[in-house]
Amino acid sequence: SSNLNVNILVLDTEVYSNTGGQMSKSTPKAAVAKFAAGGKQTFKKDLGLMAMTYKNAYVARVAMGYNDGQTLKAFLEAEAHPGPSLIIAYSHCINHGIDMINGLKQQKAAVDSGAWVLYRYNPARLAQGQNPLQMDSGAPKIPLSEYLMAENRFRMLALAKPQESERLVKESQAEARARFSYYKALADMDPKALLGELAEVSAAPLKA
Repeated sequence: SSNLNVNILVLDTEVYSNTGGQMSKSTPKAAVAKFAAGGKQTFKKDLGLMAMTYKNAYVARVAMGYNDGQTLKAFLEAEAHPGPSLIIAYSHCINHGIDMINGLKQQKAAVDSGAWVLYRYNPARLAQGQNPLQMDSGAPKIPLSEYLMAENRFRMLALAKPQESERLVKESQAEARARFSYYKALADMDPKALLGELAEVSAAPLKA
């Protein structure tokens, strides 16, 4: 919000890793973590979308295990952006309950399932008459459960409370599809319409 030229890299492990894997606002629904023994009941906070509302920040979501080229491009664009930039990087973690040698493979599954959407939001594109949001991953092509059940943090709930797990995973699947559709709708918007909306906001008088 200060509009300073600050570059921020978030290594998103989806838990508070430094305190032993506690549930955080970034923890996805249905995941088991400290203080979420019965599976997290709410959806993951969308940090990237929140940052985009400032309009002046460069925002990207990356997963090196899915597309290292997109990851590199995001870092170069973030560095070139004259204002604040935020890169949110999928970071596999021991608290996910996976063999860490398969970390990059699990990153790919996260993107393929729609759990992790790749995009780049570059405000400079709007000045060039282009939509600032670019989608870098396609629609989900594998069931979300295929990604989730490869990790102990989700599989533990399925073993202990199968009905609860089924409910939460089903809700998460619907949310993943809705999230992708929402991002795609934003990326497909006419940039002229976006410029018009920003002009109206700038011209609107302040109210007491």
